[in-house]
Amino acid sequence: MVTRDPRPWQSILQAGVLNMRTTSIFALGLICALGLAGCATGGEGPPSGPPSLVRAAGAPAPPQARFYADCIAQAAASGTYDREENTLRFRCVGAPARAFYDGLAAWSAARGSQYDMGDGRTVRFTQAVQRDPVGLDSCSTDGAQDYACTVILNVGEFLGA
Repeated sequence: MVTRDPRPWQSILQAGVLNMRTTSIFALGLICALGLAGCATGGEGPPSGPPSLVRAAGAPAPPQARFYADCIAQAAASGTYDREENTLRFRCVGAPARAFYDGLAAWSAARGSQYDMGDGRTVRFTQAVQRDPVGLDSCSTDGAQDYACTVILNVGEFLGA
């Protein structure tokens, strides 16, 4: 019966074939090689042909989509929109803004995206503010009858052409 050494690396080290420095360099090289192999095999790589121009099938819009549609429609009709980087900012007021603001109540409260501006206005964002409000939809009120919303539409580089 042949017995195997359960610690082959230790017997190699004791025999003087490898020292600790060589072993460390070998281990580091092995780790790097495995890491690079993972990078080389990850992802899909370059496209294998021309891009597909087929759009995915859409799904019915949820009820809150109406807030966006009404706000954008009012802003387009009244000309209250402008540019910020590669986005268009549509601003609506009155009934569409109040409906949107009220619709954000539970959503903003649950995500911590409602802020008191300190000037009597309360702002509700459609997502939490990370650094600044650039690119974020929001609605605000003065607590009385002044409601306003800003809806951001990312239009890409064509806007700057």
